[in-house]
Amino acid sequence: MLSTSAVLALVAVMAALCVSLVRRSLPALALSFRPTPRTRLLCTATKQKNNGQNLEEDAGHSEQKTDPPSTEKTLLEEKVKLEEQLKEATEKYKRALADTENLRQRTQKLVEEAKLYGIQAFCKDLLEVADILEKATQSVPKEEVSEDNPHLKNLYEGLVMTQVQIQKVFTKHGLLRLDPVGARFDPYEHEALFHAPVEGKEPGTVALVNKVGYKLHGRTLRPALVGVVKGA
Repeated sequence: MLSTSAVLALVAVMAALCVSLVRRSLPALALSFRPTPRTRLLCTATKQKNNGQNLEEDAGHSEQKTDPPSTEKTLLEEKVKLEEQLKEATEKYKRALADTENLRQRTQKLVEEAKLYGIQAFCKDLLEVADILEKATQSVPKEEVSEDNPHLKNLYEGLVMTQVQIQKVFTKHGLLRLDPVGARFDPYEHEALFHAPVEGKEPGTVALVNKVGYKLHGRTLRPALVGVVKGA
């Protein structure tokens, strides 16, 4: 067997050989790791690609940063548009409501007038009957109405009662008689047949009523036919 000293000597020789081989191989390894032109181009492209990606990410971040103001502006514009539309719709609603209320009032007025003046034509026809009754009573001589002539008396009293009753019916339905003797002439209620001076009468007043007039609920249905006092 080899002695310890021989073993140590052998290990030392082998170590020296290894060191020598490493020193010889270092230059070749250095040349193999030296960057070639192709390697440099690949590195440059890689760097540019990385830079491009970084620029795109930065642009994306900047767009994301600028998006909120743009969105806020859009929302504000939409808000203004909606407020204008709401204002316009409110005004249209108010106008429509006012028109509807005016239409309702006009319709209600027409209905009320129809109720009040719907009998106007019928009343005009009845006025002729009242005129005939009045002429009949006026044509009877008062001195003939006595107990000596009971038939004429009864007839006259019946005509008078009928005349009184028809006037009550007229009043009940808003039809009033106009007999304006001595009143001021009113062109809305009277129709002047003539003008003549009359002693003791004030000019412009009614001196004679040729035919009485009538008003239906305050509206002149038939003007009174009158003679007006003329100034001297």
